[in-house]
Amino acid sequence: MSAGPHASERSQRGRGRLLVIGATIFWGSSATVARFLFARREIPPFWAVEARLLIAALVLGAWLAVRRPSALRVQRGDWPYLLVLAFFGVAAIQGTYYYTIAQLGVGLAILLQYLAPALIVAYEVVRGRERLSPKVAVVLAAALLGTFLLVSGAARADWRAHPAGFMVGFASALCFAFYIVYSKRGLARYRADTLLFYTFLLAGIGWSIASPITRLLSARLPLEVWALFVYLALCATLIPFALFSAGLRRLSPSETAIVATLEPVVAVFTSALFLGEGLRPSQTAGALLVLLACVMAAQIEPAPTIEHP
Repeated sequence: MSAGPHASERSQRGRGRLLVIGATIFWGSSATVARFLFARREIPPFWAVEARLLIAALVLGAWLAVRRPSALRVQRGDWPYLLVLAFFGVAAIQGTYYYTIAQLGVGLAILLQYLAPALIVAYEVVRGRERLSPKVAVVLAAALLGTFLLVSGAARADWRAHPAGFMVGFASALCFAFYIVYSKRGLARYRADTLLFYTFLLAGIGWSIASPITRLLSARLPLEVWALFVYLALCATLIPFALFSAGLRRLSPSETAIVATLEPVVAVFTSALFLGEGLRPSQTAGALLVLLACVMAAQIEPAPTIEHP
């Protein structure tokens, strides 16, 4: 009888890891599509950002209005929280990540963004919600070293010529870490689809003002580009964020961030498969280290925590 709650908790954590892994597969594979748009169709990165956010918001909003209208209601006092999560989380992640890609290339952009697990672990340790045990330290080191080996072969060698890109890339890691930690508060109060709709909508509106959407609409882009925008809205935004949020509800921020380091593995392998970018032995070793870190993270028992909405 006493093993029941523990078995249920392990089951929930296992389901959470699968959900986050699903999100990384969508994010990683869609990075290849984004790279194709930027490099071979010369689409400005911020056009892709605002298009994917607004299309995702429209699709999700229409679905909620028909199937679950009650999910569109939020408390008036929660609007400041939603604005912060939308602008400093969703919008900031998208903008900083794509800007870093434009300045430094996809390799360094991913490497910098996936400093987030180390930032989250440090934050959780300072708050007293995580113990920096030897096993946690080994898992974190394996994830960071694996990510470095995985993407270093794809990174540009001239990154020192773009210090702004490097700084924005580090900001991308901060934003990603902030989004993971800060989302837990909202997920304690609302369904994931409610949070996603309002953060996508608010972030999309913010970007359409910063980068006027009239430029995008008047550009007369071919149908192929709009089809890829829709793909990014669904497969790089709506579906993976929904999976990620559902997984985050079941996992600690630290474990969620470590499991999410599978995204560079997927990105590098899909680039090799579809864009003809060969894999170096060091990248294969990095992928194995990331996989090892994820397996080890699954064996770490979380410290008991109390969520404060």
